[in-house]
Parts: sequence; structure tokens; C-alpha cells
Amino acid sequence: MAGLMPDSMVSMQRPSHDFDAIYASETPPAWDIGRPQPAFDRLAKGGDLVGRVLDAGCGTGEHALLAASLGHDVLGVDLSAKAIELAVTKAAERGVTARFLVADALRLFALGEQFETVLDCGLFHVLDDDQRARYVESLAAVLPAGGRYHMLCFSDSQPGDWGPRRVSRDEIGVAFSNGWTMESIDPSVIDLTWDPAEARAWQVAATRL
Repeated sequence: MAGLMPDSMVSMQRPSHDFDAIYASETPPAWDIGRPQPAFDRLAKGGDLVGRVLDAGCGTGEHALLAASLGHDVLGVDLSAKAIELAVTKAAERGVTARFLVADALRLFALGEQFETVLDCGLFHVLDDDQRARYVESLAAVLPAGGRYHMLCFSDSQPGDWGPRRVSRDEIGVAFSNGWTMESIDPSVIDLTWDPAEARAWQVAATRL
């Protein structure tokens, strides 16, 4: 049943920064395009989502709702309570069954759940080096052997200095070098709400060993 679960909220270890304020603004953040990213839409509709799905850093829930609409048991988690509130509202308005929870992606073990698929659109690239290492360990706690991780993140081929830190192919490979099989790191794009209409990205698929 769609809904926020305040009695089961996972303890936060990181500050929420200003994401609540960003999501509460009358102007949606650049990444909140009101629909799934095309790369993940193709992934989902191509049958690449398997079993139970976790959307890590789900924001307002577009990818979690996409997976749920295709019949998957889905949990979306985000540090921003405002983002989760908006995701719950979307689920109710669309009549889609999905769960959403305020939780820290660096402590996914605290969920006490396992998933066959994890989605990450725009979370990895906002983490610093130490957080990235902790995040990969956190993913390993909820993905059993054979589980798959799909990511979209900003690419170092994106010109300019606006937006989040750019990520190189090598950085991704190093982050997932222990305990993972890297299936693919392909050029892609992340659609945005403003001009430029899209940003260069990496689309990543990795399997837990």
C-alpha cells in the first residue's frame, strides 16, 4: 500500500542539507522532470528489472512508480522527507502501489530487506569519495549474489562547472571493483527541466558477486 511509514523510519546519520527546501520550492529541481528518465524507462520496459526493486535516492518517486506500475514490489528511499511526501502523493494520485521511506542510502542494512534490483538516478554523483565507498558497502548489504545495480550519473564529458561533481568511467570501475561484476558503463544522458535540456551521463549496470 502506498504510503510513508513514520513508525519505521530509519535513523539518519547524515544531514539532509537543503534538499527539503529544494523539493519544497515552487520551481522543481532540475532533475525532477515529472517522468522517468528515458534511459531507465527503456531499461524497465525492456524487462531488465527483476524481482523486488529498491530505488535508492528516489526523490519524488518516478522510477519507483515506474517499476511498481510494471508489477514489481518496490521501495523508494530518500533522505528528504519532503521528496518522500511528494512521492507518496504521486502514488496515491496515480493509483500505484509502492512503498516510500525516509532513509539513508549509506545505511541500507538498517532496512532489514533484500532486493534483486537497485536503481540509482543521481545519487552516486552527489557523494564524496568516502561516502561512495560506504554507499557501495551499503548496496552489498541489500543485494544478494546475482542482484543487479543500475545507475545514471553525471559524466566527466559534460562541459561546464554547473551541477554535481562529474564522474569518470575509471572512478565507477574502482568503486565497484571488489565484489561486483561490471556489466556495462555506457554513455547516456540525464534529462533536465531547463536548458541545456539534457546532461551527459554514464549508464551503469553491475552485478553483485
